[in-house]
Amino acid sequence: MSPEKISKRQERRAKLQRQQQQQRLTIIGLIVLGAAMVVLAVVWPQVRSVGEIITVTPAALPSADGLSLGDANAPVVIDVFEDFQCSACKRFTENIETLVIQNLVATGKARYMFHNYPFLDDRFGKGGESDQAANASMCANEQGKFWEMHGIIYANWNGEHQGAFSDRRLQAMAESTGLDMNAFNECFNANKYEAEIQADFDKGEEMGVSGTPTVFVNGNLVGQPGRIASYDDIVRAVELAAGASE
Repeated sequence: MSPEKISKRQERRAKLQRQQQQQRLTIIGLIVLGAAMVVLAVVWPQVRSVGEIITVTPAALPSADGLSLGDANAPVVIDVFEDFQCSACKRFTENIETLVIQNLVATGKARYMFHNYPFLDDRFGKGGESDQAANASMCANEQGKFWEMHGIIYANWNGEHQGAFSDRRLQAMAESTGLDMNAFNECFNANKYEAEIQADFDKGEEMGVSGTPTVFVNGNLVGQPGRIASYDDIVRAVELAAGASE
């Protein structure tokens, strides 16, 4: 074989090697970029600026005891299952819950029980914004401030899975309520009340909860499945239950 043919073969081989090397580098670069984007998607909500935290003036609540309000011996019990990320729950809290507490709970007609039902994270796995908001509420409850945290979480809602309830923002909300932050962070980071939250979720499943908010009066569903119970619906259910208990 002539030296010229050997040279051309070597040249083609070298060119092919350069092309293969370039392809490998391109593939590696795409893999690294993809991994970086995944990490950024997970980490960004935690590292970005906390932003403005809307504070809430604590309301006077009747006989607050953990996640319940009102007389423990009231003849009627209102159970409400909510997900803090749920827009309908925010509307219910701001427009209906306040009337229920004022007119039915403060007057001794009923006891009000809140239950965590964080189902909006289900398609993302555990540890999403619904789970962490519930986690934060229970750690606030440990210091006797569940209802303060409940109020500030809803006040800072801005959409599902939009970062409103990132860990850093929830911690900032907790700090704004005057909690002992060392104790809160220890509780929050350990997800200390995961079992209690799961127990409430399981209770909701057993009672037939399929969305939030769902309201029961003395164990009976108020309104129709898939429709938010109105204030009038709840009043009628409480009056009916009170009459049945006499």
